[in-house]
Amino acid sequence: MKVIANTTILSNFAAVGRLDLLRDLLGEVYLTTEVYAEIQDGLAEGCDFYAGIEAFLHPLAADGWLKLTSLEGDDERRLFGRLPKALHHGEASCLAIAAVRDWALLSDDDRARKAAGDLGVIVSGALGALTMSVRAGLLTLTEANALLSRMIQAGYRSPYSNLVELMDKPGALE
Repeated sequence: MKVIANTTILSNFAAVGRLDLLRDLLGEVYLTTEVYAEIQDGLAEGCDFYAGIEAFLHPLAADGWLKLTSLEGDDERRLFGRLPKALHHGEASCLAIAAVRDWALLSDDDRARKAAGDLGVIVSGALGALTMSVRAGLLTLTEANALLSRMIQAGYRSPYSNLVELMDKPGALE
């Protein structure tokens, strides 16, 4: 299944210098042109953790694993227009694409996650990616908890401070 990510999840992993973990876990991840515009705005506002993201972004980098996509077709555009106005354009574009193309969504935004549930879109976030990384052997539980702690220090509002409670629950993308 293809996976599309909004700005929040990319921010949480970029803020701790571990975008590579998403690559190692998922292979390729899609983002919309609206999400890319939000990242560019973030860079202009001083979010230096986004610096160098172009090295991972296809088609800017031939071997990029972050794949740029955009709204296509009337169904995606109509759904984008019907989504709650409280959603940012990046979140709404990801949701419209995920719903119409039957992709999964990576997001740590509560409103986007609720809208995904309402649309029947599979959704996961940083907590899911971290626990999946432990189960896949990419991180130890101690390493994943350390990353979560760093994400929280960088501004991620996590409902958990320790992943141990989540390790027995299957992830949405698994």
